[in-house]
Amino acid sequence: MSLRTTDDTEVIVTGVSLSRRRRQLRKTTESYAFLSPTMILLFVLMIVPIVMVIGYSFQDNVILNKSPEFVGIANYVEILSDPGFWKATGNTILFTVASVVAHLVLGLGFAMMLNSPLLGGFARSIFRALYVLPWLFTVAVIAVLWRMLLAPNGVVNFLLNTDIEWLASPQLALGTIIFINIWAGYPFFMVSLLAGLQGIPNELNEAATVDGAGAVQRFWNVTIPQLRPIIVSLVLLDLIWTSQQFALIWMTTGGGPIDVTEVLSTFTYKLAFAKYDFSLAATSAVLVLLMSMVLAVFYVRHQKARD
Repeated sequence: MSLRTTDDTEVIVTGVSLSRRRRQLRKTTESYAFLSPTMILLFVLMIVPIVMVIGYSFQDNVILNKSPEFVGIANYVEILSDPGFWKATGNTILFTVASVVAHLVLGLGFAMMLNSPLLGGFARSIFRALYVLPWLFTVAVIAVLWRMLLAPNGVVNFLLNTDIEWLASPQLALGTIIFINIWAGYPFFMVSLLAGLQGIPNELNEAATVDGAGAVQRFWNVTIPQLRPIIVSLVLLDLIWTSQQFALIWMTTGGGPIDVTEVLSTFTYKLAFAKYDFSLAATSAVLVLLMSMVLAVFYVRHQKARD
C-alpha cells in the first residue's frame, strides 16, 4: 500500500482518492434524499396498515375493545373452519378464472379482427370505438346500467320476452355478474394485444406463408409465440385485479341472493362492517393478501425473466 500527498492535499490509498469516495458518498446520499419522500409515503400508507392488519388478526375484539387480547392463531382456525369462507373462495376462483379466460379470448379475437387488412379504415374506426366503449364507464355506471337492463321489466327481458330476475335468481346471479365483469374488462386485453399484433414484423408471416403454413399454423406458430410475453403479463395482472373485485359485485348483488355471489372481498367487508368483527375481517384480509402475493411473485418472476 502506498501513501502520497497530492496538490490539493488528498491522500491516495491503494490508487483510490478520498475525494472520489466523498463524491460517491455524496451522490449516494443525494439519491436517497430524493427517494426519501416516496419511501416515507410508502412506509406510512402501505407498510404500516399491512403490519397493523396482520397484528389485528392475532388479537380478539380489536378496535371495539380498548384492551384487545392476544389469541394466537385462533382467528385463523375460526376463519378456515367457516363454510362461508370456503364458499366465498370457490366463488372467487370461479368468478376470476371465467372472467380472465373470457377477457383473453374476446380481447384476442377483437384485436385480430381490428388488425386484419380485410377491414377498411372507416369500419376499423367504428368497431374500435364500439369495442372500447365499456372501458369508458366507471364501475358505478356499469353496475347501474346493467341493473336497469337486467331488471324484470328491463330491456333484456323485453327483447327475450321473459320475466327472468337475472340478478336475484340463485341459479343465474353468479353467471350474470361474471358476464357483466367480462363485458367491462375485455377492452383492456383488446387494446394491449392489438398493440402487440401491430409490433409483429410482417416478414415472419411472409416467411411462414412461403414455407406453406396456413392461417391456423401461422396463428399458433407465429402470432401466439410473439404475443406470449404480453399474454402472460395480462393474465397475471387480471388474475390479481379480478380476484379482488368488490365494487361491481357489491353494487349489483351485494353478495346475494343467499350468498351465491359472495366472494372473498364482500365476505371480508361484511365481517368488518355488518358483523363488526374486525379481528376475523383482518384475518380474512391477511389470507387474501397471501393468495394475492402468490400471483404477485409469479408476475415479478415473469417480468425479471422477460427483462
